[in-house]
Parts: sequence; structure tokens; C-alpha cells
Amino acid sequence: MERTCPKTSLTVGDVARRSGIAISTVHFYEAKGLIAGWRTIGNQRRYHRAVLRRIAIIRIAQRAGLQLGAIRDGLGGLPQDRVPDKADWRRLSENWRQMIEDRIDCLTQLRDQITGCIGCGCLSLEECPLRNPDDILGREGTGPRRLIAAPPSDEDEGGPRARGGHRRVRA
Repeated sequence: MERTCPKTSLTVGDVARRSGIAISTVHFYEAKGLIAGWRTIGNQRRYHRAVLRRIAIIRIAQRAGLQLGAIRDGLGGLPQDRVPDKADWRRLSENWRQMIEDRIDCLTQLRDQITGCIGCGCLSLEECPLRNPDDILGREGTGPRRLIAAPPSDEDEGGPRARGGHRRVRA
């Protein structure tokens, strides 16, 4: 990364204060490869001003439920030394759109089923025999079977989901 003049670069304290996060979070983001900085001759951390926009994007993506790995991958295509432009943002948002849609689907399913059976196979709720007769889901394995992602199969084309069955997604 191009080193900028100390007058135009930011210290870790400046970044934390201006972005509204703790200094430890700045260090954490850097350790995870979400942001980048450099050390001065005096061994002090410095960051380009564009890091403030990156941190804002990180916080928004986290709030949307994206995992840090997906955020890091998305930010990998953005410049470190300037604020992303409209084309940069379009590329990033297109990559994240499906992840956000999947997250919305998962949360909607969880909301709709939270008071009823979640497919754990326990048959402890009165509703379970109606939704999971003879503990069919229990044969697939332990845990909340309807919320655990199933590997892609031939059923995806015209299978149970296409016939109105439940879609399995990761929580």
C-alpha cells in the first residue's frame, strides 16, 4: 500500500474515534484482513483515510448478518487507498445480495416456525406428529433438521421443495 503523509494518514486512535469502534476492534479487523495499515519508522500504526468507509461497510455487512469471511472476500476487490466509487459498490453489493436474500429466507423460516416444531425429531410438542410423522426427520440425523442445510441433490429440480415441501437452510 502506498504510504501517505502523516498529516493525511490516521492513527489507530483516530480511526477508532471517527468510526465509533474500539481500538481493539480496529486491530481485530486488521488481523482478519478486513482493513490494512502500515507502520511508521517509529513503529506506530497508520491507516489511509479510506479505511473509515471500509469500516462503515464492514459494520453494515455485519448488521445484515454476513460472516466476516464473506465480508473480507467482498472487500478484497475494493481499493485500500481510496473510497470505493459507484462501480466498486455495485460489484460488492451484487456479490452480497444473494447472501442477504438467503439470510432473509432463513430468518423468515425461523420466525414462522419458532413457536412450533423446528424438526429436531424430539416429538415433544403436540404439533410434531403433524409436521414430522413417525419421526422421519430423526432418521436424517440429530439437530434441527429443517434448519440445517442439505447438500444439493437431484430433488432440487422438481423435488419436495418444488412440490411445496420445506426448504432446508442453515441458521
